[in-house]
Amino acid sequence: MKNKLNSPESSKNNSSFRKIFGKNNIITGGLILFDIFAFAGSFFLPLWLRFDCRYSMIPHKYLYAYYKFIPFYVIVAVVVFALFKLYKSIWKFASYVELSRTIIATFILYIFHIITITLMFGSMPSSYYVFGIMLQFILTIGIRFAYRFAVLLKTAVSKNSKNSESKKVMIIGAGNAGQSILRDIKISKHMSDEVCCIIDDDQSKWGRYIDGVLVEGGRDVIFKSVKKYGIDKIYVAIPSASAEQKRDILNICSETGCELKNLPGMYQLYSGQLTVSAMKNVAVEDLLGREPISVNMNEIFNYIKGKTVFISGGGGSIGSELSRQIAAHSPKRLIIFDIYENNAYDIQQELKKRYPTLDLVVLIGSVRDSRRLMQIFDKYRPEIVYHAAAHKHVPLMEDSPCESIKNNAIGTYKTAYAALMYGCSKFVLISTDKAVNPTNIMGASKRLCEMVIQSFDRMVKQGTPQKIPALFVHEDDDDIYSHSFTPAVSEFKTEFVAVRFGNVLGSNGSVIPLFKKQIESGGPVTVTHPDIIRYFMTIPEAVSLVLQAGVYANGGEIFVLDMGSPVKIDTLAKNLIRLMGYRPNIDIMIEYTGLRPGEKLYEEKLMAEEGLKKTENELIHIGSPIPFDTEKFFVQLEELMYSAYNNDENIVNIVEDIVITYHPAGKNGSEQKGDVYEKLLFGNIHENLSLETTGPIGVKY
Repeated sequence: MKNKLNSPESSKNNSSFRKIFGKNNIITGGLILFDIFAFAGSFFLPLWLRFDCRYSMIPHKYLYAYYKFIPFYVIVAVVVFALFKLYKSIWKFASYVELSRTIIATFILYIFHIITITLMFGSMPSSYYVFGIMLQFILTIGIRFAYRFAVLLKTAVSKNSKNSESKKVMIIGAGNAGQSILRDIKISKHMSDEVCCIIDDDQSKWGRYIDGVLVEGGRDVIFKSVKKYGIDKIYVAIPSASAEQKRDILNICSETGCELKNLPGMYQLYSGQLTVSAMKNVAVEDLLGREPISVNMNEIFNYIKGKTVFISGGGGSIGSELSRQIAAHSPKRLIIFDIYENNAYDIQQELKKRYPTLDLVVLIGSVRDSRRLMQIFDKYRPEIVYHAAAHKHVPLMEDSPCESIKNNAIGTYKTAYAALMYGCSKFVLISTDKAVNPTNIMGASKRLCEMVIQSFDRMVKQGTPQKIPALFVHEDDDDIYSHSFTPAVSEFKTEFVAVRFGNVLGSNGSVIPLFKKQIESGGPVTVTHPDIIRYFMTIPEAVSLVLQAGVYANGGEIFVLDMGSPVKIDTLAKNLIRLMGYRPNIDIMIEYTGLRPGEKLYEEKLMAEEGLKKTENELIHIGSPIPFDTEKFFVQLEELMYSAYNNDENIVNIVEDIVITYHPAGKNGSEQKGDVYEKLLFGNIHENLSLETTGPIGVKY
């Protein structure tokens, strides 16, 4: 005969029991047993005391009512406590939540006790009701919080024994997040850290104690408190603070030389994961002090879903992030195209693992190869193209200007032409703020890319796309274009758009990875100029802007992100040194190497003559296209292509004739360093910056 305990009915009943009472049967059983005695004894003791502590003097009617009613009451009380999850809580982490639940459950039982026993057996002495429920509450809450107190006491004794290893901690934020971090440190068996003080800007909390720790004051006493207590670590637990508020506090904390940890955001607060392990090292982007760009991702991915998407340069920092975000939202097919096979392989393996059902095509090739592009577009017919392939390194391109033109300008032209010929609906160019009033060939080549996009869009809107010449340098390319897919003029409906943003934190070739390598090798950290500034954004922000542009695009626009205030690179380097645990110009030296060829002290987001139009997203703007002769531009571009492929040493002068805003650095009439800095402070582009303007890392310009 099978054991009834192992029967399905028994298992089902056991499962229901666990849902109500929790999984740890030993602790739960002990609590229930204690509560049974507490529920029963709490109401007998007032009767006994009421009649001079003599059992024989208690009237029979009261004893009869008590003995008849109390078993029924005990059962109801246990069920009520179970419904309020008072047998499922982890009491070593008990807080006001558990306390409030106990109070509510006790109040319900109090009302139930008064009404039921009175109706069934008549009125009992007043002391029976009042003192009985008080004793019940004291006993039931006492046993639970006594366990938490014992754990805290044991932890405190253990920490005192390891006092030599302990680190002194300051917590920034006296709200729920800060209190949770404080509690986690105190009860943790594996941490010997000691919280010495709390900092909060709320003056009503100053001079008060939270769990025995003093709230010293606001951010202005951070330095003083660090010295007073000998602080080793600072935990910043202000998830609801704005990016600007958090930036200011992090900048102050970074100056102290203490180990710095930050709570990433509100998610941990909502999900109940506010622990020390949730704290992260402060990243440089935390010090930028700008709210992250917010876009309508549902709108974006509804547009992408079910479409074939082509990403040139798909293995790069921007291209790979585009691939990740697009792959997550059900495209019909994702085509990654890159000339560097290692990057392409890495993103291929990542996406295969994360999205095994994704129709992923990874192809190697160059945007300079007309035949390869036409072959791919003919076979796969992509509907959306994100063109991220480009040479971006300013000094290297200054030494190889023809390569910049071949890859950036002509490569963009060839990719855009293939997209047009094979009926793509959207073509999104990744541009840069270096295209504005460029002083280097890389920026000038990206301005040429923008002009290509604007020219293509203009010809499509005018209904004359057939006038767009097919640029090629090999004789047999002519056959490819003449025999390729050629739709009717009315079928050319590709919308061309450019997206312009500043430097991307952590991208290939950006300053942050370089600084980190220099710091890790012991320095020095090389900064070109103490006054050089740049606009920065994170890779996810850049990708969000690119994706949003694809939705907003009507053709011909240059989308620009409002990137807030510029960042001083010198200050960025110093903060990064501090975040990695060193002291600037003491442990790690900073060297100023001078501006590199073609490098500006500042970057602009728009040319002065380009007005701004608003979009539905207040952080994304549209620059009005600068008019130019499109047909003349096509002729000039073809001549430029031949010059580039012939490696003409006069290529810079040729580009200067086409891009009227290009003024190569070092040539007569170009801006000198002092003039540039003066323009930064007083020019019309940066008229809102002044010597009293506080930068995003606490620097005054």
